[in-house]
Amino acid sequence: MSTLFSDIYVYLFGDLPVLALLHQLGIVVLCVVVGLVLSRGLRRMLTLPLGEDRIVDIGVKSFVLVLSPLLVLLMLMLARMVLVKMHLPVTLWPIVVPLTISQVAMRFVFYVLRRIFIKDSGASAFLQLFEKVFATLVWICVILYIAGLWPDLIDYLDSTMLPLGRHKTSILTVLQAAASVLVTLIIALWIGALLEDRLMQLSTMHSSLRTVVARLARAVLILVAILVSLSMVGIDLTVLSVFGGALGVGLGLGLQKIVSSYVSGFVILFERSMAIGDMVNVERYFGKVTQINSRYTILEGLDGIESVLPNEMFMSGPVQNYSLNRKIIRLATSVTILYQDDIETVLSLLEAAAIGVERVSRQILPQALLLKIGEHGLELEIAFWITDPENGRLNVISDVNRALWRVFKAEGIQVAHPKRDVRLMHERSFEQSVAVPAPNLVKDA
Repeated sequence: MSTLFSDIYVYLFGDLPVLALLHQLGIVVLCVVVGLVLSRGLRRMLTLPLGEDRIVDIGVKSFVLVLSPLLVLLMLMLARMVLVKMHLPVTLWPIVVPLTISQVAMRFVFYVLRRIFIKDSGASAFLQLFEKVFATLVWICVILYIAGLWPDLIDYLDSTMLPLGRHKTSILTVLQAAASVLVTLIIALWIGALLEDRLMQLSTMHSSLRTVVARLARAVLILVAILVSLSMVGIDLTVLSVFGGALGVGLGLGLQKIVSSYVSGFVILFERSMAIGDMVNVERYFGKVTQINSRYTILEGLDGIESVLPNEMFMSGPVQNYSLNRKIIRLATSVTILYQDDIETVLSLLEAAAIGVERVSRQILPQALLLKIGEHGLELEIAFWITDPENGRLNVISDVNRALWRVFKAEGIQVAHPKRDVRLMHERSFEQSVAVPAPNLVKDA
């Protein structure tokens, strides 16, 4: 075992004395401590309130997880420059620097992915799997680099060809192309997420306009990222004309509904006919708008059930928006009383009972109306207004009806109901219903 460790030591550090190795190890530890202290100080600076335009608003506060290994790497590079100028050995740096770079790469990728997909609850399992796979690949690359096998791996990937149609390309080129596309897309999505968070904090801009600007910015960034990555790989962008033709054929054959929903989403956001938090009723769906995405809108019903509705539904049919210009809406309930009750007194009691309900608005007072002098009694209606339709309509109508019933019981007011007389008619028996023939009056001769 001692021979194995000695061989590894000679392979990594050569004939370097142990004292010199300990000296380098102390410098490395010092760089790590200084980097961690600096990151903690910057964390405190970034969390200080700087008014409405704080730096933390664009997500730098959570960047401290990446900042720690980044500052450690910076300290290590500065220490290496000093040691080289002083003609001191830096044999530990080919090991320590790749390890630190791997930490920076992993934490940065994890930070960016969480910034992009943290709002999507369904992406958590995928993120965990991707993080494990990415961390494993990074550690494998670091081990190969420290062991000196990295150049051999690069030569092998560059010399191995893959047939792609009439042409051949190396595995290294394919991997570089995939990496460039992935990196540019992640950066574009990250910038789009930061821009969206920043726009959502602007109180001077309408929520619908903020959403549509964020969506357009993200779409433009993704398009630019794809074009840049394809150019970096060396793919001629003129081949996209074939893809554009195929996309047009697909739109004509079966993607009309999807494209219509996307276009409708942008129209809704531009027109500001509906915003997040509005109470709307479309077809048989009623609820609060919680999300307005490019293709669909999510309505949260009063029972807690969320409905995912394509945006086309909000453009092709009538939509009742209870919060478009103002949130105050009118509700009503009706009752029928007997003729002998004093109508003026009953109307006053109805209005007083409705105004006593907590959710009934005092801005517009309840109004009791005599709708009809019916055949069974006097048909009355009590109308009232509420300013919080997002809390439901049926429950406040129930509260008003209960208040009316308590008033009726206290004042002795009777609710009219239809009156019917039921008479039972005795049917004659079958024998009685049979006609008796007349007697024969003709006498025999």
